[in-house]
Amino acid sequence: MTAMREVSVGTALPPLEIAPISRTTLALFAGASGDHNPMHIDLDVAKSAGLDDVFAHGMLSMAYLGRLLTDWVGPDAIRSYGVRFGAITPVHAKPTATGTVTAIDEIDGELRATLDLKVTLADGTVTLTGTAVVAA
Repeated sequence: MTAMREVSVGTALPPLEIAPISRTTLALFAGASGDHNPMHIDLDVAKSAGLDDVFAHGMLSMAYLGRLLTDWVGPDAIRSYGVRFGAITPVHAKPTATGTVTAIDEIDGELRATLDLKVTLADGTVTLTGTAVVAA
């Protein structure tokens, strides 16, 4: 957890480097989330849609960004969190979640930091962008 007084505009959160996405990860996330869309777990279905292989749930990448935030400030400090999905995360891809403080404001007597967030694959593809506001 980071004390807000140690943070300024431009502060980068420690990156969250994720192990390559495996079929096991996708199956476990499908069970945990209740999202059993076969595009994420069934190679034949993915190929029938013209894809080379299955791909990760977008919400899995959103969960990684959530973990980045809670590793940094803890869940009680999150005031808002939103994302925009930009590209798929193929099986075997290696995502990294990052964040940067873009503003610090006092709102209702509480010091809050606004962050830009993203998930980037090893090849440079940005699969998810987002913003969050966290309190000290």
